[in-house]
Amino acid sequence: MKSWRKKLQQCWQEVTLITALTLRNFRCDCGNKKFTELKCKLNPVKEEVNALNKYSHNFSGLYCTCSRPYPDPDDQVEDEMIQCVVCEDWLHGRHLGRVVPDCVELQEMICESCMNKNPFLWTYAAHLSVSGAAVQVKEERDAEESNTNLSTKDEKGADVIEPSCKRSREEAAPSCRLKELRAIGQQRSQSGAVFWPSGWRSKLCSCSTCKDDLSGADLSFLLDESDTVLAYENKGKTNEQRQPGHDPLMSALDNLNHVQQLEIIHGYNDMKTELKDFLQRFAEEGKVVTPDDIRQFFEQQSRKRRRDDAGCF
Repeated sequence: MKSWRKKLQQCWQEVTLITALTLRNFRCDCGNKKFTELKCKLNPVKEEVNALNKYSHNFSGLYCTCSRPYPDPDDQVEDEMIQCVVCEDWLHGRHLGRVVPDCVELQEMICESCMNKNPFLWTYAAHLSVSGAAVQVKEERDAEESNTNLSTKDEKGADVIEPSCKRSREEAAPSCRLKELRAIGQQRSQSGAVFWPSGWRSKLCSCSTCKDDLSGADLSFLLDESDTVLAYENKGKTNEQRQPGHDPLMSALDNLNHVQQLEIIHGYNDMKTELKDFLQRFAEEGKVVTPDDIRQFFEQQSRKRRRDDAGCF
Protein backbone atom coordinates (compact mmCIF):
# COMPACT_ATOMS: atom_id res chain seq x y z
CA MET A 1 0.00 0.00 0.00
CA LYS A 2 2.86 2.40 0.64
CA SER A 3 3.40 3.31 -3.00
CA TRP A 4 -0.22 3.33 -4.14
CA ARG A 5 -0.37 7.12 -4.44
CA LYS A 6 2.61 7.14 -6.81
CA LYS A 7 1.03 4.34 -8.85
CA LEU A 8 -2.14 6.41 -9.05
CA GLN A 9 -0.18 9.35 -10.44
CA GLN A 10 1.84 7.28 -12.92
CA CYS A 11 -0.75 4.72 -14.06
CA TRP A 12 -4.07 6.55 -13.74
CA GLN A 13 -5.54 4.86 -16.80
CA GLU A 14 -3.97 1.44 -16.25
CA VAL A 15 -4.52 0.74 -12.56
CA THR A 16 -7.79 0.03 -10.81
CA LEU A 17 -7.29 1.68 -7.44
CA ILE A 18 -8.71 -0.21 -4.48
CA THR A 19 -8.44 1.38 -1.06
CA ALA A 20 -9.90 0.34 2.28
CA LEU A 21 -9.62 3.77 3.88
CA THR A 22 -11.06 7.24 3.56
CA LEU A 23 -8.94 10.02 2.10
CA ARG A 24 -10.78 13.27 2.68
CA ASN A 25 -7.80 15.48 1.81
CA PHE A 26 -6.31 13.63 -1.14
CA ARG A 27 -6.23 14.87 -4.74
CA CYS A 28 -4.02 13.48 -7.48
CA ASP A 29 -0.91 15.54 -8.30
CA CYS A 30 -0.47 14.38 -11.88
CA GLY A 31 -0.37 17.35 -14.21
CA ASN A 32 0.67 20.01 -11.70
CA LYS A 33 4.20 21.30 -11.06
CA LYS A 34 5.09 18.27 -8.90
CA PHE A 35 4.74 16.02 -11.98
CA THR A 36 4.88 18.31 -14.99
CA GLU A 37 5.72 15.42 -17.34
CA LEU A 38 2.41 13.72 -16.57
CA LYS A 39 -0.96 14.82 -17.86
CA CYS A 40 -4.01 14.17 -15.71
CA LYS A 41 -6.58 12.11 -17.60
CA LEU A 42 -9.46 13.25 -15.39
CA ASN A 43 -8.76 16.98 -15.28
CA PRO A 44 -6.30 18.21 -17.95
CA VAL A 45 -6.24 21.74 -16.48
CA LYS A 46 -4.48 21.66 -13.13
CA GLU A 47 -3.35 24.36 -10.72
CA GLU A 48 0.40 24.43 -10.07
CA VAL A 49 -0.04 23.57 -6.40
CA ASN A 50 -2.72 21.27 -5.04
CA ALA A 51 -3.72 23.22 -1.94
CA LEU A 52 -6.21 20.57 -0.83
CA ASN A 53 -3.58 17.87 -0.36
CA LYS A 54 -2.18 17.16 3.07
CA TYR A 55 1.05 15.16 2.94
CA SER A 56 1.21 13.30 6.24
CA HIS A 57 3.70 10.52 6.89
CA ASN A 58 1.14 8.17 5.30
CA PHE A 59 2.30 9.54 1.94
CA SER A 60 5.69 7.93 2.65
CA GLY A 61 4.13 4.64 3.73
CA LEU A 62 4.40 5.29 7.49
CA TYR A 63 1.56 5.02 9.99
CA CYS A 64 0.65 5.47 13.65
CA THR A 65 2.49 7.44 16.34
CA CYS A 66 5.31 4.91 16.00
CA SER A 67 5.83 5.96 12.33
CA ARG A 68 6.25 2.40 11.08
CA PRO A 69 5.30 0.95 7.69
CA TYR A 70 2.39 -1.42 7.18
CA PRO A 71 2.83 -4.31 6.96
CA ASP A 72 5.83 -3.97 9.28
CA PRO A 73 8.39 -6.76 8.73
CA ASP A 74 9.96 -6.06 12.14
CA ASP A 75 6.72 -6.12 14.12
CA GLN A 76 5.73 -9.63 15.23
CA VAL A 77 2.74 -8.49 17.33
CA GLU A 78 -0.69 -9.09 15.82
CA ASP A 79 -2.56 -5.84 16.34
CA GLU A 80 -5.52 -4.21 14.66
CA MET A 81 -4.99 -0.78 13.14
CA ILE A 82 -7.77 1.78 13.53
CA GLN A 83 -8.19 4.98 11.55
CA CYS A 84 -8.69 8.36 13.21
CA VAL A 85 -11.65 10.11 11.58
CA VAL A 86 -9.97 13.53 11.90
CA CYS A 87 -6.33 13.15 10.78
CA GLU A 88 -7.12 9.88 8.92
CA ASP A 89 -3.91 8.28 10.16
CA TRP A 90 -3.99 4.59 11.10
CA LEU A 91 -2.89 3.70 14.63
CA HIS A 92 -2.09 0.39 16.30
CA GLY A 93 -4.60 -0.56 18.95
CA ARG A 94 -1.80 -0.77 21.54
CA HIS A 95 -0.75 2.82 20.80
CA LEU A 96 -4.14 4.43 21.40
CA GLY A 97 -3.62 4.99 25.10
CA ARG A 98 -6.78 3.09 26.02
CA VAL A 99 -8.43 -0.29 25.64
CA VAL A 100 -10.12 -0.86 22.27
CA PRO A 101 -13.85 -1.45 22.93
CA ASP A 102 -15.95 -4.26 21.51
CA CYS A 103 -17.76 -3.78 18.19
CA VAL A 104 -15.13 -1.22 17.15
CA GLU A 105 -16.26 -1.58 13.51
CA LEU A 106 -19.50 0.22 14.43
CA GLN A 107 -17.74 3.12 16.14
CA GLU A 108 -15.52 6.03 15.13
CA MET A 109 -12.21 6.93 16.76
CA ILE A 110 -10.45 10.26 17.26
CA CYS A 111 -6.83 9.96 18.38
CA GLU A 112 -5.49 11.76 21.44
CA SER A 113 -3.41 14.15 19.32
CA CYS A 114 -6.46 15.38 17.38
CA MET A 115 -8.48 15.63 20.61
CA ASN A 116 -5.81 17.86 22.15
CA LYS A 117 -5.60 20.02 19.03
CA ASN A 118 -9.36 20.60 19.31
CA PRO A 119 -10.02 20.81 23.07
CA PHE A 120 -13.78 21.39 22.69
CA LEU A 121 -14.05 17.76 21.61
CA TRP A 122 -13.27 16.72 25.19
CA THR A 123 -16.51 18.40 26.28
CA TYR A 124 -18.47 16.33 23.80
CA ALA A 125 -16.52 13.23 24.81
CA ALA A 126 -17.60 13.62 28.44
CA HIS A 127 -21.21 13.20 27.31
CA LEU A 128 -21.39 11.54 23.91
CA SER A 129 -18.75 8.82 24.30
CA VAL A 130 -20.70 7.29 27.22
CA SER A 131 -23.69 4.96 26.83
CA GLY A 132 -26.65 6.41 24.99
CA ALA A 133 -28.96 5.75 27.96
CA ALA A 134 -26.92 7.98 30.26
CA VAL A 135 -26.90 10.79 27.71
CA GLN A 136 -30.63 10.48 27.14
CA VAL A 137 -31.47 10.70 30.86
CA LYS A 138 -29.32 13.83 31.24
CA GLU A 139 -30.96 15.45 28.21
CA GLU A 140 -34.45 14.74 29.56
CA ARG A 141 -33.56 16.20 32.97
CA ASP A 142 -32.15 19.34 31.35
CA ALA A 143 -35.33 19.71 29.27
CA GLU A 144 -37.50 19.48 32.38
CA GLU A 145 -35.42 22.14 34.17
CA SER A 146 -35.62 24.37 31.10
CA ASN A 147 -39.43 24.09 30.98
CA THR A 148 -39.64 24.91 34.69
CA ASN A 149 -37.73 28.14 34.15
CA LEU A 150 -40.07 29.40 31.44
CA SER A 151 -42.23 31.00 34.09
CA THR A 152 -41.19 32.99 37.16
CA LYS A 153 -42.99 33.86 40.36
CA ASP A 154 -43.49 37.28 41.89
CA GLU A 155 -43.16 38.04 45.60
CA LYS A 156 -46.76 36.90 46.27
CA GLY A 157 -46.16 33.56 44.55
CA ALA A 158 -48.36 34.19 41.53
CA ASP A 159 -47.17 33.05 38.15
CA VAL A 160 -45.88 35.87 36.01
CA ILE A 161 -45.90 35.04 32.30
CA GLU A 162 -43.14 36.70 30.33
CA PRO A 163 -44.20 38.97 27.45
CA SER A 164 -44.87 37.05 24.25
CA CYS A 165 -42.55 39.27 22.19
CA LYS A 166 -39.63 38.51 24.51
CA ARG A 167 -40.44 34.83 24.53
CA SER A 168 -40.63 34.67 20.72
CA ARG A 169 -37.20 36.33 20.41
CA GLU A 170 -35.65 33.80 22.77
CA GLU A 171 -37.30 30.90 20.96
CA ALA A 172 -36.05 32.20 17.63
CA ALA A 173 -32.43 32.26 18.80
CA PRO A 174 -31.07 28.69 18.64
CA SER A 175 -29.35 27.52 21.81
CA CYS A 176 -25.76 26.31 21.75
CA ARG A 177 -25.54 22.64 22.59
CA LEU A 178 -21.83 22.92 23.40
CA LYS A 179 -22.42 25.71 25.95
CA GLU A 180 -25.15 23.62 27.58
CA LEU A 181 -22.79 20.67 27.94
CA ARG A 182 -20.07 22.88 29.38
CA ALA A 183 -22.53 24.28 31.93
CA ILE A 184 -23.31 20.78 33.16
CA GLY A 185 -19.64 20.45 34.10
CA GLN A 186 -19.34 16.71 33.53
CA GLN A 187 -15.67 15.74 33.21
CA ARG A 188 -13.70 12.80 31.88
CA SER A 189 -10.03 11.91 31.65
CA GLN A 190 -8.46 13.90 28.83
CA SER A 191 -6.02 11.24 27.73
CA GLY A 192 -6.01 8.47 25.17
CA ALA A 193 -8.06 8.05 22.02
CA VAL A 194 -11.83 8.51 22.18
CA PHE A 195 -14.34 6.11 20.63
CA TRP A 196 -17.69 7.49 19.56
CA PRO A 197 -20.90 5.46 19.16
CA SER A 198 -22.93 5.37 15.99
CA GLY A 199 -24.94 8.56 15.47
CA TRP A 200 -22.78 10.75 17.71
CA ARG A 201 -22.29 13.35 14.98
CA SER A 202 -26.00 14.20 14.97
CA LYS A 203 -25.64 15.36 18.61
CA LEU A 204 -22.99 17.97 17.84
CA CYS A 205 -24.05 21.60 18.04
CA SER A 206 -24.85 23.20 14.67
CA CYS A 207 -25.45 26.77 15.79
CA SER A 208 -23.81 29.46 13.67
CA THR A 209 -20.98 30.01 16.16
CA CYS A 210 -20.09 26.32 16.39
CA LYS A 211 -20.32 25.95 12.61
CA ASP A 212 -17.84 28.80 12.19
CA ASP A 213 -15.51 27.24 14.79
CA LEU A 214 -15.68 23.86 13.07
CA SER A 215 -15.00 25.47 9.71
CA GLY A 216 -12.00 27.35 11.09
CA ALA A 217 -10.58 24.10 12.44
CA ASP A 218 -11.27 22.25 9.13
CA LEU A 219 -13.74 20.02 10.97
CA SER A 220 -16.97 20.88 9.17
CA PHE A 221 -17.18 17.29 7.97
CA LEU A 222 -18.01 16.18 11.53
CA LEU A 223 -21.54 17.53 10.98
CA ASP A 224 -21.90 15.35 7.88
CA GLU A 225 -23.16 11.90 8.85
CA SER A 226 -22.58 10.66 5.30
CA ASP A 227 -18.83 11.23 5.87
CA THR A 228 -18.46 8.22 8.20
CA VAL A 229 -16.56 5.08 7.21
CA LEU A 230 -19.72 3.04 7.72
CA ALA A 231 -21.62 5.32 5.33
CA TYR A 232 -18.84 4.95 2.72
CA GLU A 233 -18.94 1.17 3.07
CA ASN A 234 -22.72 1.02 2.75
CA LYS A 235 -22.62 3.30 -0.31
CA GLY A 236 -19.91 1.12 -1.86
CA LYS A 237 -21.93 -2.05 -1.28
CA THR A 238 -25.02 -0.43 -2.80
CA ASN A 239 -23.11 0.70 -5.90
CA GLU A 240 -21.53 -2.73 -6.24
CA GLN A 241 -24.88 -4.49 -6.11
CA ARG A 242 -26.18 -2.24 -8.89
CA GLN A 243 -23.37 -3.27 -11.23
CA PRO A 244 -23.92 -6.52 -13.12
CA GLY A 245 -21.11 -9.04 -12.71
CA HIS A 246 -19.37 -7.15 -9.91
CA ASP A 247 -15.81 -8.07 -8.94
CA PRO A 248 -15.73 -11.19 -6.71
CA LEU A 249 -12.60 -9.81 -5.02
CA MET A 250 -14.57 -6.84 -3.75
CA SER A 251 -17.37 -9.12 -2.56
CA ALA A 252 -14.84 -11.12 -0.57
CA LEU A 253 -13.33 -7.96 0.93
CA ASP A 254 -16.75 -6.91 2.25
CA ASN A 255 -16.63 -9.79 4.74
CA LEU A 256 -13.19 -8.87 6.16
CA ASN A 257 -12.12 -6.26 8.69
CA HIS A 258 -9.96 -3.27 7.71
CA VAL A 259 -6.66 -4.92 8.64
CA GLN A 260 -7.44 -8.03 6.58
CA GLN A 261 -8.57 -5.84 3.69
CA LEU A 262 -5.28 -3.93 3.71
CA GLU A 263 -3.26 -7.17 3.80
CA ILE A 264 -5.17 -8.59 0.82
CA ILE A 265 -4.85 -5.37 -1.17
CA HIS A 266 -1.14 -5.07 -0.35
CA GLY A 267 -0.51 -8.64 -1.54
CA TYR A 268 -2.62 -8.12 -4.64
CA ASN A 269 -0.72 -4.96 -5.63
CA ASP A 270 2.65 -6.64 -5.04
CA MET A 271 1.73 -9.65 -7.16
CA LYS A 272 0.35 -7.43 -9.92
CA THR A 273 3.58 -5.41 -10.04
CA GLU A 274 5.77 -8.51 -10.07
CA LEU A 275 3.68 -10.16 -12.78
CA LYS A 276 3.91 -7.02 -14.90
CA ASP A 277 7.72 -6.94 -14.50
CA PHE A 278 7.89 -10.68 -15.26
CA LEU A 279 5.95 -10.32 -18.53
CA GLN A 280 7.83 -7.16 -19.46
CA ARG A 281 11.07 -9.15 -19.74
CA PHE A 282 9.47 -11.43 -22.32
CA ALA A 283 8.24 -8.44 -24.30
CA GLU A 284 11.69 -6.82 -24.31
CA GLU A 285 13.34 -10.05 -25.50
CA GLY A 286 10.60 -10.81 -28.03
CA LYS A 287 9.83 -14.18 -26.46
CA VAL A 288 6.48 -15.95 -26.31
CA VAL A 289 5.06 -16.58 -22.85
CA THR A 290 4.26 -20.27 -22.40
CA PRO A 291 2.01 -21.98 -19.81
CA ASP A 292 5.18 -23.35 -18.18
CA ASP A 293 6.47 -19.80 -17.74
CA ILE A 294 3.26 -18.75 -15.98
CA ARG A 295 3.31 -21.88 -13.83
CA GLN A 296 6.92 -21.16 -12.84
CA PHE A 297 6.02 -17.60 -11.89
CA PHE A 298 3.26 -18.66 -9.51
CA GLU A 299 5.45 -21.40 -8.03
CA GLN A 300 8.03 -18.74 -7.23
CA GLN A 301 5.30 -16.63 -5.66
CA SER A 302 4.20 -19.57 -3.54
CA ARG A 303 7.76 -20.25 -2.32
CA LYS A 304 8.23 -16.55 -1.54
CA ARG A 305 5.02 -16.55 0.47
CA ARG A 306 6.14 -19.56 2.51
CA ARG A 307 9.49 -17.86 3.24
CA ASP A 308 7.70 -14.70 4.39
CA ASP A 309 5.38 -16.70 6.62
CA ALA A 310 8.31 -18.63 8.09
CA GLY A 311 10.10 -15.36 8.81
CA CYS A 312 7.18 -14.23 10.98
CA PHE A 313 7.95 -17.05 13.37
